[in-house]
Amino acid sequence: MTLLPQIVWLFVLALPIACISWTVTHEEIFREPREYCIRRSEGARSIVVRKFFYLFTCEYCFSHYVTIFFLLITGYTLLLPDWRGYLIGGFALVWIANTYMNLWVLIKTDVKVDKIAIEASESATKKEIEVMK
Repeated sequence: MTLLPQIVWLFVLALPIACISWTVTHEEIFREPREYCIRRSEGARSIVVRKFFYLFTCEYCFSHYVTIFFLLITGYTLLLPDWRGYLIGGFALVWIANTYMNLWVLIKTDVKVDKIAIEASESATKKEIEVMK
């Protein structure tokens, strides 16, 4: 595969990695398993157990394992066709996926700030209307 298709695969393959990583570590649908993992990662006696359960609470950590899964099912390599290509591709995928997740956080924050500003403006308008009555 030439470089251009490899780059396209990099940016496209990072999308489901980011989506899965974010959903498991942040969204409501996985809240109960995530809370269980948080409790186990904070309260287990063994460091191995604590670190294992922590992996399911951190989007960056979890994205490495999702990336490994996608490398196995797609055979994606970057720059080199052997094990080195898997290594380079894996870390590149993690980096791009985490960039996508960081952009998602910025977008969500902007939307939330805008929503709060709109609600505050609507509330102020309602108070002005009530005062005018």
